[in-house]
Amino acid sequence: MLCSLIGYFKLYTMKRIFSPDSCMMQEGLTFIRIIIGLLIAYHGWEVFDKAKMEEYAKWESFNSYAAPAVMVYIGKGAELISGVLLAFGLFTRIAAVILIITMLYICFKVGNGRFWYEDQHPFLFALLGLIYFFAGGGKYSMDNILLRKK
Repeated sequence: MLCSLIGYFKLYTMKRIFSPDSCMMQEGLTFIRIIIGLLIAYHGWEVFDKAKMEEYAKWESFNSYAAPAVMVYIGKGAELISGVLLAFGLFTRIAAVILIITMLYICFKVGNGRFWYEDQHPFLFALLGLIYFFAGGGKYSMDNILLRKK
């Protein structure tokens, strides 16, 4: 009896792994959305560290602006806001657009477009933002709770 159950489980698992159908897509996208949101919010939390913000404002890529500190605060604030919104799945598509714009700015303006090897993280976050722009918050999000059609 136990052997036949184990055999059935193995067969079911193998069919599921090699199946072209999705497997727990809503749960997986939710898990990844929350992790991405928390990571981005963690980076944005530096907005409250004055010394760190002053250090960023001295970077060469911000010297061309009249108020480099303002640009740094806008960027870090955008990271914090988009991260929190993504983590909760609230206004997910708007948060994704904020994330995409911020990360592409970091990648191509601050990082000088070196996304193939040296500055991959901002570009990858922008791509992940694209996923959530197209997919939305999903089944397990505040968007779904608040905007669900009754």
